[in-house]
Order: sequence, then structure tokens, then C-alpha cells
Amino acid sequence: MKFEELRTFVSVVEAGSFAAASEQLGLAKSAVSRRVRDLEIRLGTPLIHRSTRRSHLTDAGQDFYERGARILSELAEAESAVSSDNGELRGRLRITVSASLMTHCLARLIGRFTDANPHLSVEVDTDNRIVDIIREGFDLAIRISRLRDSNLIARRIATVRHVCCASPALLERYGRPKQPDDLAAMPGIRYLVVEESRYWSFAGGRSPAVKSRLAFTNGEAIREAAIAGLGVAVLPTFIVHDAIRRGDLEVILRDHIRPPMGMFAVYPSKNMPPRLHAFVEFLAGYFGNAPSWDRDILMREELRRVS
Repeated sequence: MKFEELRTFVSVVEAGSFAAASEQLGLAKSAVSRRVRDLEIRLGTPLIHRSTRRSHLTDAGQDFYERGARILSELAEAESAVSSDNGELRGRLRITVSASLMTHCLARLIGRFTDANPHLSVEVDTDNRIVDIIREGFDLAIRISRLRDSNLIARRIATVRHVCCASPALLERYGRPKQPDDLAAMPGIRYLVVEESRYWSFAGGRSPAVKSRLAFTNGEAIREAAIAGLGVAVLPTFIVHDAIRRGDLEVILRDHIRPPMGMFAVYPSKNMPPRLHAFVEFLAGYFGNAPSWDRDILMREELRRVS
């Protein structure tokens, strides 16, 4: 009964409400509430503050949740390790990744991986925020970054290159820039959650004073605005390679673009459960050092130069 109380409490926290947890667990909402109440009575302290509008964890509840979630995760890993002895991957993978990466790079791959492992389930959070994967119970985060030191383990799975690009109509109107500083005379479109000077950074630390008239929190929105001729943009090649291949966008300042970044698989521990180890190896083996979206752009640029 202690285990069921713990599992129910953790489900309430992760689902966000008693009602959502009752659906996940297949229990009546009253049964879920009773289990959490019995747990609080046994512990002698409230874990959740309840009100008519919302519920939130007490300090004791937050501490108990973190410990409880870790216990359940370790139990699931132990079960997975044993059940994988026959060569089949089982259990659940919880992944956090940006919406753009999921759409352009991972959705089909996750589909292939689950097709090959029918006893495995995958849950993906596509919020663009940077989450605490240990605190929030994720097995894996996929991030594009120059990673700082941390307690997490990171495996580089791909190289991500950015390009500065603009529509043919915009280049006809303003001319093709030869140096990054030439962008100061052109309208810009930037990524809202990145500091402007970092977004408009080029090789050698050059950061031109671009007039960013539009800003978005979504890479696809930036791409579409650039295609519409609303400004110059700097975007990962996996977002713009199709538009460049079609001729909707052209790469500019190619010789001045900043060095590539890494796409990393980030996870909490070297002691990876078999399902996580298999998934990370699958991603690393698929992408390699020259992802398909970069090859598309290189081919397009070579054709343009020849013509």
C-alpha cells in the first residue's frame, strides 16, 4: 500500500492535477485523493495545498516528490534491466526536446525506433524551455548548445550548422551583403529567446548592429517571415534546407558564418538503462557528422556557384 500511495502521489504531481492522475492510473478521482490523504496522514505532514482554483506542493511535498520519483525511476530501471535480458527493450523513455528539433530531426526516427521495439513507449515534451531533467524525471534531453560543465552526461550525436539567409526579393531590394557589417542596412528577424548580440554573431566574434524588426520564439515562424521577404535571418540548416533547395531562401555571408555547434544527448547518469543506451546509440549512428540537411544545402550552393 505504501508503494501505491507513493505512485499515486507522484502521478498527481507529474500529471498536474488529481483529475489527470485519475485518468492515467485508471482510478476514480476520489480514490486518488484518498490515497494522497492517507499518505499525508501517515507522514504526519501536508504534501499538497489544495484550493478551489489550483493545488501546489508544500516544501515537504516537493522534497518527497523528488525522492519518490527517483525511487520509482530506479525501480523501473531495475525492471527494464532484467526484462531486457531476452534482447527486447521494455519500459518507458521520457524525452525533452525543442519543438523544431522534434519536427525536423527526431519524429520519424522515434517512429522507427518504437516500430523496432514494440514493448517500448516514448513520451516527448516539446516545450522550448530548458528543463531540469533530474528534477522533472526525464531520461534524456536533446539540446543544441556549447555545453557548460554540469553533473549531467552528454553525448554528441550530430553537428548543427547555422546559415544566414534571405529571400531573393529582399536581396534584389537591398543587395547581397559582402561583410557582416553590411547587415546593418537590412531588416533582421531574430529568435526572441536568444540575446540579440549572440544571435547576430559571426566568425571572429563579429556582431553587426542589425535592426531586428521582427522576433519570434519559433524557428519555423522566422523561416516563413524570411521567405516572405521581411528580413534576414540566422537559422539552423535543418530548418531552412528545404527552403534553400527550392530557391525560396539564399545563403549569404557563407564565409563568415560562426563555427558549428553540437546536438547533444544529455542524461543524468553513466549507468544508463538498456532502452536509453540503445536509443542514444541509434541517434548517433543515424546522424553521423554530415546530416542530410547539410548535404542538401552544400549541393544547392555548389550548383548556384557553377551557374
